Amino acid sequence: MQSRSSSQMLIAIGSLLAALAVAAGAFGAHMLKTVLDPPMLAVFETAARYQMYHALGMIAVGLAGLVLDRPEMARAGWCFVAGVLLFCGSLYCVSLLGIRWMGAVTPVGGVAFITGWILFGWSAWRGPRPSNNRESAG
Repeated sequence: MQSRSSSQMLIAIGSLLAALAVAAGAFGAHMLKTVLDPPMLAVFETAARYQMYHALGMIAVGLAGLVLDRPEMARAGWCFVAGVLLFCGSLYCVSLLGIRWMGAVTPVGGVAFITGWILFGWSAWRGPRPSNNRESAG
């Protein structure tokens, strides 16, 4: 059973990561244009964009978890968290720090994203978990 606290945690983390994605996008657009070459700026922008997509995904997972009561929802959200850390984090390292070997970590984060979306879709498809506490109509 997805706990209320797990849903709330995913909503909070997603909101924080969304705010940071906005800040990263603004930083990239205003401060990095003169610092990074165009290919590395594109890598940075990809990281910020995917961070936002998956931050919103975490919020959606948290809200859906409150409604559907499916444990897979929490798993999907934590896959998104892992994906942001691995996928976006590695792209930020490549673009800002020039640590090219971190690019090898990026696909692992991509797999975490894909897994999260599959778990989210599967959980939604299954619908609300049947409740044992429902009163029968009489």
